[in-house]
Amino acid sequence: MKSRVDRWSRLNWLEWLAVVMIVLGVGFRLIALDHKIFWHDEVYTSMRAAGFTRQEIDNQLFQNHFLAAPELQFFQQIKPGSTTADTVHSLMVEDPQHPLLYFVVARYWMQQFGSSIAASRLLPALMSLLSLPLMYGLAMELFASSSTALLATAFLALSPFDILFAQTARQYSLLTVVILGSSWLLLRAMRQSTGRCWAGYGLSVALGLYTHPFFALTLLAHAGYVIGMSAVSARAAALNWSWQVVAKGVKDRRIWEFGLSVLAALLVYSPWIWVLLHQHQRANATTDWTRAEVGLPYLLKLWTLSFTSLFIDLDFGFDNPLTFLVRLPFVILILLALYRVYRHTPARTWLFIFTTIFVPFLLLAIPDLILGGKRSAVSRYLISCFPGIQLAVAYLLSHKVLANKGSANKLWRAVLALCLVSSVLSASISAASESWWNKDLSYSNAEIIHLVNATADQNPVMLSDMGDDYTNMGDLVSLSYGLQPNVRLFLASATPDLTSLAQEPNVFVFRASQSLEAAIKQQGWQLTPVSDRARLWRISQDL
Repeated sequence: MKSRVDRWSRLNWLEWLAVVMIVLGVGFRLIALDHKIFWHDEVYTSMRAAGFTRQEIDNQLFQNHFLAAPELQFFQQIKPGSTTADTVHSLMVEDPQHPLLYFVVARYWMQQFGSSIAASRLLPALMSLLSLPLMYGLAMELFASSSTALLATAFLALSPFDILFAQTARQYSLLTVVILGSSWLLLRAMRQSTGRCWAGYGLSVALGLYTHPFFALTLLAHAGYVIGMSAVSARAAALNWSWQVVAKGVKDRRIWEFGLSVLAALLVYSPWIWVLLHQHQRANATTDWTRAEVGLPYLLKLWTLSFTSLFIDLDFGFDNPLTFLVRLPFVILILLALYRVYRHTPARTWLFIFTTIFVPFLLLAIPDLILGGKRSAVSRYLISCFPGIQLAVAYLLSHKVLANKGSANKLWRAVLALCLVSSVLSASISAASESWWNKDLSYSNAEIIHLVNATADQNPVMLSDMGDDYTNMGDLVSLSYGLQPNVRLFLASATPDLTSLAQEPNVFVFRASQSLEAAIKQQGWQLTPVSDRARLWRISQDL
């Protein structure tokens, strides 16, 4: 007990500040869990965890009939008579690019705590807390400095991006956990080189692969780091590069231990590899949207937004220069931090940070630049890169604010204050908002809810169908959580029969397919725009 008290008493001001910021970050992750709209993808998480497939839900919902909005939430609860096998089956046949780990855990969580929005989001929020001690351990392995480690942990705790996805019922907070955990275990295994350490690393790789396919980006970064360190060690033992040096690097025991650990993990993951091979067409179709053509200016904008969202997430509009102007200081800070790490840390440290940032990023960005697409423009796909950024900035600032004196010290303290204040401000504004940029397809759902509920005293009807891209079901369930109980839904089939709506005076139309629009026009009704952004219309008809 006394040793713990002594340890706390030895903390310097920066470490105390970091501890306070960590506590604040934990609070941001746990408050107002059900305030933001339930995102389309979150609906699919609960649906698959509950044991449903989209096909069976579509078959039940879109049958030219009326439903009360809350009835849609039946498909967010455990399917009667289902088992974990139904959850796995749902993923295998419709979403094979998403491995089973998070969804199976979410199913057991749902059985214990229910399927409300708050309960669904509490699971990833609690998972995200595991990333904090892992970040501390990883930073200690790299820098052997408690000040740097605590500051890196504070940056993770307060990161607007990480807080946002900690409150999202998807597997992204778990992905951050396994990225940090596997990285820490890799460094320990390379330092201690024991079978137990390598076994732990192999287990973490298997968990990572079963969490998200993009954990493979981290795995490739680890491979680059191990090979790079072997080359550095071999080069240090020779005066010049030669084939003998290369051969010595290849014979490095660490390469073989790493390879065996990864091979064991791949064997554990092989059942899902089989699923991916047999369902590759389905996986390609589901992710086809990432191959949409975008220009370089668009990619540059999204890269800027993604990497700076670790410290600031204030949105003034995608086409507003102010959105990017306020982020420019953070771009400069990240570049300075990477330069400082490269110049002032041993190869063991800077090589790890550089490989974990640039290997995943380039593996996504190069195909976008050559083949076209926007894989690297999706912020959540860059999660593998983000811990390296936070570690580098923590190293720079912890050394600058503690080492410098006079005016230089004041400057770097101001930079640190800017990082912390912008993070707190961004997280506060986000916490008070009903929607945020990560809601993607569902971004306008809060607006739709307010527009429709404003006419609740007129017994409104919302007309919709599966949609041209078959994504409407997820957003209709999302809307059902916010619509007033007396709002009815009329869900049309692929061959719409709208005769039941002839006597309804207040009908909204949500994201109608071309066939539904044609059916509306056949009735002689007109569509009046209510919100172009939300793709919401109102029917005008002569009753």
